[in-house]
Amino acid sequence: MVGGGQLARMTHEAGIPLGIKFKLLSDTPQDSAAQTVNDVVVGDYRDLETLRRFAEGCDVITFDHEHVPTEHLRALEADGVVVRPGPDALIHAHDKGVMRARLTAIGVPCPRHRIVEDPADVAAFAAETAETAETAGSGGSGGAGQEAAEGGKAGWPVVLKTVRGGYDGKGVWVVRDETEAAEPFHAGVPVLAEEKVAFTRELAANVVRSPHGQAVAYPVVESIQVSGVCNEVIAPAPGLSEALSGEAQRIALTIAKELGVVGHLAVELFETADGRILVNELAMRPHNSGHWTQDGAVTSQFANHLRAVLDLPLGDPRPRVRWTVMANVLGGDYPDMYYGYLHCMARDPALKIHMYGKDVKPGRKVGHVNTYGDDLDEVRARARHAADYLRGTITE
Repeated sequence: MVGGGQLARMTHEAGIPLGIKFKLLSDTPQDSAAQTVNDVVVGDYRDLETLRRFAEGCDVITFDHEHVPTEHLRALEADGVVVRPGPDALIHAHDKGVMRARLTAIGVPCPRHRIVEDPADVAAFAAETAETAETAGSGGSGGAGQEAAEGGKAGWPVVLKTVRGGYDGKGVWVVRDETEAAEPFHAGVPVLAEEKVAFTRELAANVVRSPHGQAVAYPVVESIQVSGVCNEVIAPAPGLSEALSGEAQRIALTIAKELGVVGHLAVELFETADGRILVNELAMRPHNSGHWTQDGAVTSQFANHLRAVLDLPLGDPRPRVRWTVMANVLGGDYPDMYYGYLHCMARDPALKIHMYGKDVKPGRKVGHVNTYGDDLDEVRARARHAADYLRGTITE
């Protein structure tokens, strides 16, 4: 696995019962997965020769992030290395412009968008989306009516994204005029402009697909974001109609098939007030919105990702219980982690704690907790309490 983060750490854990020999390419020996994997190569994934040396003796290469250069992956395939997911699929998670163009071509619903050249082009895009919304009446998903209600100009605000390198809210700007639109262009990479969708909540559809086309879909979940970072996931998404849940799963399975994804695919979605869903982002690896599956599903996302990339039969994705809630533990004040464990475990013996071995930094994901049960309010309260206590924001 290329990448030494927590996703690699938890994927390795899922492979232990299967006797899978796991080799890791990590940036440093201190990375989350490097602390637990026996066979670690420390090196730069952006260097082709490092990748080639790492691939020697591997049956298959997979990833805990999408940042390996596409040309390097094509070179590995030309060398005879099995890469899953392959570069033709991963480019859609690596480059948001390519992703939007491809999804639009295969009929997947997306926010209105286009690549923009400079702040003036952003202003032109805002005018175009406002005009489109007016033409469609009230049909736009965040058009002129919404902006008027916010007190801004028609078509504004606009969401700007660098096409490569962004995650957890990084590389994303919400701009309200042409002046604010200047900053994203300083990065020196193409910029994608999208309409700001008037969504009611964020959802995620997680699916897994194998090389021979077997695929499974997990229940659609609600993802609650704070400052661009996932804070909480509720599985399944409460109050989601069977029809919309099925549509979200159908969209995710279609994307996996059409893009040739092998392994886990997370499709982040917006649900709008008029009952539609729009695709926001893709991730072709285990994903934060699927962490609940470690304790709440028959087969976790990590185990199924391994099964897929090794072309093994996929496991049952169904939930074990009525509700599972995942809450991220973000960096805060940890005066005594051991005491935190004592308190949380004694208070809630059914609580599942997953920590990543990371240095604590404000706002950084350093772990997560899973709770489950039949009463959603109770399950959410338990997850929030544990996450807040481990973070240090509450003391009792």
